[in-house]
Amino acid sequence: MKFTQVLSIALVAGMLTMVSCKDGDKEAMEAEKMEMEQRAADSLAQVEADMAQREAMAVEVGGAKMYQDLTIVENASKANNLTTLVAAVQAAGLVETLNSEGPFTVFAPVNSAFEALPDGTVATLLKPENKETLTGILTYHVVSGNVDAATLITMIEENGGSVALNTVAGGTLTASVVDGNVVITDATGGTATVVVADVKQSNGVVHAVDAVLMPS
Repeated sequence: MKFTQVLSIALVAGMLTMVSCKDGDKEAMEAEKMEMEQRAADSLAQVEADMAQREAMAVEVGGAKMYQDLTIVENASKANNLTTLVAAVQAAGLVETLNSEGPFTVFAPVNSAFEALPDGTVATLLKPENKETLTGILTYHVVSGNVDAATLITMIEENGGSVALNTVAGGTLTASVVDGNVVITDATGGTATVVVADVKQSNGVVHAVDAVLMPS
């Protein structure tokens, strides 16, 4: 075979090899692109599923949805029937505490609960000189731990119809079930009924109540 023939064959073989390599690279790039697009689609689908689940698990209080990935204060600040409580928490300097890891169980009085107090009570409590008293009242509504309604009812049943709950303020609340509703009795004998239960937060759970609870 002549040298020129050998050279021609070699050149053709080389060109075929280059074309083959380019085709292989192109296929690999296409495959990688498709994989990246699939991963992006999967991620988007997961985000949408997570958002849908977040919405489904939210509880509406005071015209606003309470989300489980927000703190007690963050959620309460959106509810139009908890504005007095939020103002009181701010005045008492408890925002940081109720935004902390916790967990806390809060029996949260709605606005009408504060309105039922004697005239001038709320305004007096919000004054700077009464911060200590206000703090004592608010923390009397807070129990350490994550006590949802099912757990609380079980505790009540296992303790013969009522159970004592130690508050962050150091006092005691008594929980019982009356006519199918959870009722909380304070140290003065006053009672508050749970009107919205199991509003779960990132740092605990809130049960909205219809009266302000008073320590001794």
